[in-house]
Amino acid sequence: MSTTPDPPPPETLLSSSAIGHLLEVRRRLLWWVASLLAIFFALFPFQNRVFDFVATPMLRRLPVGSSMIATSVTSPFMTPLKLTLMTALFLSMPVFLYHLWRFISPALYKSERRMFFPLLVSSVVLFYGGVAFAYFVLFPVAFAFLTSVAPAGVKVMTDINAYLDFVLTIFFAFGLAFEVPVAIVLATWAGFTTPGKLKKLRPYALVGSFVVGMILSPPDVVSMTLLSVPIYLLYEAGMLMARILVPGSRQVDQQREQQQGAP
Repeated sequence: MSTTPDPPPPETLLSSSAIGHLLEVRRRLLWWVASLLAIFFALFPFQNRVFDFVATPMLRRLPVGSSMIATSVTSPFMTPLKLTLMTALFLSMPVFLYHLWRFISPALYKSERRMFFPLLVSSVVLFYGGVAFAYFVLFPVAFAFLTSVAPAGVKVMTDINAYLDFVLTIFFAFGLAFEVPVAIVLATWAGFTTPGKLKKLRPYALVGSFVVGMILSPPDVVSMTLLSVPIYLLYEAGMLMARILVPGSRQVDQQREQQQGAP
């Protein structure tokens, strides 16, 4: 006489499910690390060229007879190496985000997947856009200003390690600043705000964008304006994206307007 085996206890099912998720996370992280290492080793022979490219905005605006210097014994080797590693990390982020999307997408509803994927792509494009804006627009103006205000008798010769730290900080800050539309869409989707509320906050957003520009940009009016204006325009773009990507946000604003207009 055959007997039906008892089903495994819930604790065992939960444990096996957790182990499966951890193995999936490990597999996708290994893919990302492999892409990071592949990009790093591909760029390693060209690390000095990578540094020359990043240093070009500063080198073009140094006074005649000046150059960048290395004040540490290991800086001539370690600084380009550090930049190459950060560049590999920067270029491998789409791979990381792709595997993040593949990991969490099965747990999302169809409507959530429809919104999350455009946000994922937008976040990558906007971050890269912020970095490109800093390199091609801000740096030429900022370095021309910074090298022109040196006191008489002071020869501008920037240390390569200090320059790299400054550039990476600006890149990261501008990349995050350009994520304003994504942050607005997420806040709207979570129910913290609506496009109607954000519309009423436009004056504060304009002031806030100039405050952020003053904090993140070099200390001159032109650089501050070059960052503040795009941040405010991205605020406007975020409101438009929220209306398109977040279902029901427009209805919530209409209901609130009707309630406020009711006697």
